[in-house]
Amino acid sequence: MTGVDSQWSLASKGVCYFAFCAMLLALCVSAEAQQPMKVPRIGYLSGSFASTSPDRREAFRQGLRELGYVEGKNIVVEYRYADGKFDKLPGLAAELVRLKVDIIVTAGPQATRPAKQATSTIPIVMAQDPDPVGNGFVADLARPAGNVTGSATFAPELSGKQLELLKEIVPNLSRVAVFGTSINPGNAQNLREVELAARTFGVKLQYLDILSSNDVELAFRAASNGNVSAVLMLPGSVLVLKRAQLADITAKNQLPAIYPQPEFTEAGGLMYYGANTRALFHRAATYVDKILKGAKPAELPVEQPQKFEFIINLKAAKRIGLTISQKVLARADRVIK
Repeated sequence: MTGVDSQWSLASKGVCYFAFCAMLLALCVSAEAQQPMKVPRIGYLSGSFASTSPDRREAFRQGLRELGYVEGKNIVVEYRYADGKFDKLPGLAAELVRLKVDIIVTAGPQATRPAKQATSTIPIVMAQDPDPVGNGFVADLARPAGNVTGSATFAPELSGKQLELLKEIVPNLSRVAVFGTSINPGNAQNLREVELAARTFGVKLQYLDILSSNDVELAFRAASNGNVSAVLMLPGSVLVLKRAQLADITAKNQLPAIYPQPEFTEAGGLMYYGANTRALFHRAATYVDKILKGAKPAELPVEQPQKFEFIINLKAAKRIGLTISQKVLARADRVIK
């Protein structure tokens, strides 16, 4: 073989080698392109009924859509509801863990606790919680330090504003019954804030502890004996589950009341002032997006509410013979007629 032939042979081999490599690369790229992209799976855990607060669920979905996530296409959401039976939540949380969801979104502290007990590795986003530190879900609002983050609903100014609104609709307000649940970790802090506000407004408080549904009638009887002029209800799982009953008994006792969740007004309660829950659930989608993009829950600060809402139920006002001034009505974000 001549030198020219040898050089040609080497060149041919080189061409074949590079062609072979290019073919392998093309096959690898083609195979990779054919592999389906991993679709994130999100767990959504709630202690209530699916029909109770569809606006919250829709606010979360809307938040996802605005960030480019479309259910059934590039994200899957597994919804689990306990239908008011909180003892079902641990099993539902365990089910979401078995499904290997990427994130669990919880609709309240009743759902966050079993979710946290079920996993220490899957990120958990609290859509709302009255006291994440007191509940033991995070170490600190600024640096949660675990697998839980999200939004808190408590703000110190809430109690003062709630008492102020009660005083505006009941000008001679002097004594208020405060319904709470002492076994709730956030109850003590909420009560302290109410007491501070009460001193500012010169109002005396009668605290009544509701630990079970059996305590509701007793609490109203004690409030009646204490000659209270209005009722302020603190957040609590027992109270939430009995919201329709509480709204009904409050009306029968002819007592104006302000409640800890907007669902109370939809169940016949008079007033709600507090965090805009739809905004919180909308915000939960932002946390989901950040975590899916690599952020760690431990480093995402828990946010306090930025948006508040005031709701008045005029049907409830009429039922107790209460006239609410146009000045107060004009400040309401929503009026139920």
